[in-house]
Amino acid sequence: MALSSVERLQVWLFKAFTAVLFALFRVLSPRKSAAESGKRLPPVRHPLLLESATQLARKIRRKEVSSVEVVQAYIDRIQEVNPLLNAVVQDRFSTALQEAALVDKLIEEESGGEDVLEDRLPFLGVPLSVKESFSLQGMPNTTGLLSRRDVVATLDAPPVALLKRAGAIPMGVTNTSELCMWLESHNHLYGVTSNPYDLERIPGGSSGRHGNEGRQRGGGVIGGEGSILGAAGAVIGVGSDIGGSIRMPCFFNGIFGHKTTPGVVSRDNQHPPCTGRHAEYVSVGPMCRYAEDLLPMLKVMAGPNASMLSLNTKVDLRKLRFFTVPHDGGSPFTFPVSRELVAVQRKVVARLEADLGVEVREVRFPELRYGFPIWNTYMGLPGADGKPPRPFAELMGGPGRPAWPLWELLKWMVGRSEHTMAAIVLGLIEMTRSSRPSPFIVQQKEKLQKEVEELLGADGVFLYPSHPRVAPKHHNPLFRPFDFAYTGVINILGLPVTQCPLGLGEEGLPLGVQVVAGKLQDHLTLAVALHLEKTFGGWRDPGGRSQ
Repeated sequence: MALSSVERLQVWLFKAFTAVLFALFRVLSPRKSAAESGKRLPPVRHPLLLESATQLARKIRRKEVSSVEVVQAYIDRIQEVNPLLNAVVQDRFSTALQEAALVDKLIEEESGGEDVLEDRLPFLGVPLSVKESFSLQGMPNTTGLLSRRDVVATLDAPPVALLKRAGAIPMGVTNTSELCMWLESHNHLYGVTSNPYDLERIPGGSSGRHGNEGRQRGGGVIGGEGSILGAAGAVIGVGSDIGGSIRMPCFFNGIFGHKTTPGVVSRDNQHPPCTGRHAEYVSVGPMCRYAEDLLPMLKVMAGPNASMLSLNTKVDLRKLRFFTVPHDGGSPFTFPVSRELVAVQRKVVARLEADLGVEVREVRFPELRYGFPIWNTYMGLPGADGKPPRPFAELMGGPGRPAWPLWELLKWMVGRSEHTMAAIVLGLIEMTRSSRPSPFIVQQKEKLQKEVEELLGADGVFLYPSHPRVAPKHHNPLFRPFDFAYTGVINILGLPVTQCPLGLGEEGLPLGVQVVAGKLQDHLTLAVALHLEKTFGGWRDPGGRSQ
């Protein structure tokens, strides 16, 4: 059994439709000026920018460096790179420096010793960046909608509050795609965000460079979040993921990120809110440049739910069962995985076998060919209350009336729409979604779920490509809109995933791989991430791409 002839026709028609829209976009969009092309990020010069958050916190507690020095170093770096990236869309530098001064005063007056501070405040004095879709008190919470331009958060989202309570100091908020539902951080409120390794490429979805329509801010999100982290303008950050919004930015920007088992880290006080069954598929988790920060960040962000995970359990990698899944089996919805990404995953397999003495068995799941329709079908299902998810067109309308995607498309063609082409296309896709799920797709998902869970158990992990290619050029995802299925299908399975960088490829762009484990086995993928960082070198300075 396979896709019906009607479903195949729908796929073909949609690909043809997106090709036409992409051609229109290329013709009607403003061109990059000669002055903007060919620029590169400056290399990292300040040594404090090359320390993990864990190391920085230790040095601050020991008075080897002050929090003010660390925060100022990151302010200087953001001001140096953000005009090129447009990643930070609103800063709080003055307040951050005041909070850093209070940290230094607290350390001077603390009588309990370093161990007490480490236990209570593990990230004391460490800079933090936050995706703009999370509430951060006093900061905008718009998700790039012009209709929400005046919305300012009055409280902190729980994971942000927990990190602040652990001593972290927010530096500002970063750019996202419109309503956090696209592969590229682009909206008409803040503009487009760029990739630190190549300014003509995207930094990833729901987390982005300023365009002619964007307002420049002195400060950037998850594309923006990934971009500023990859540029060494931040050391740790907060992300959320319902289709790859942690993993794709981490992959494209050469950093680490962890999509937690759903339900462990609070998703409250984000925009847009979860409706339908979205709460079952969305995860909040850490993003960072250094693997050793993942686990302590997750411990803090999970709060009392950290007990659901075995985060204090020491993992012996030699006792794990390893598998590799080379691709999705040739889906009609996605492009083939590039040669260099296939090669680097094979290299990971070879190194794991050589270093650990394990066997990495290649497995294939035929159901992965339907990764996109599985994701699309389950994202449209009603929740336990019987209510369907809130329509995307309604979210586009913000606090006002729902948008009409066809009308917005016509307005966009004459430069009058307040919405991006990506958001309009998503609204149009939603109009074609059937109210009844395909029995065949439901069957494929249930079969895939059973096979994967039986394979992994409590001691298995598998490698899977993060995306079919390295970071695409700006706006190119409009022509290949379903490639995110490599990350999205894992959301529907509800599994924890750690995204791991694997050095730079032929074009000087980051390579990487997803490491997937069974439900609530987050500690396994975090342990593998530490090993892969030692083996492949982890994050690389985008200003020094000779590595």
